[in-house]
Amino acid sequence: MSTLLWILAVVLVVAGVLAILRKQLLWGIVLIIVGLLVGPGGVSIFA
Repeated sequence: MSTLLWILAVVLVVAGVLAILRKQLLWGIVLIIVGLLVGPGGVSIFA
C-alpha cells in the first residue's frame, strides 16, 4: 500500500507542475498539495 501511495503522490505532484507550466496556477497548486498530503512522507489520508 505504501508503494501505491508513493506512486500516486508522484503522479499528482508531476501533474501539478505541468498544470503550473500550462498557466493553470491554482489547479497546479491544489494538485501539488494533495500529492504531498497523500504521499507516505505527508499526512496520509488513508492512515
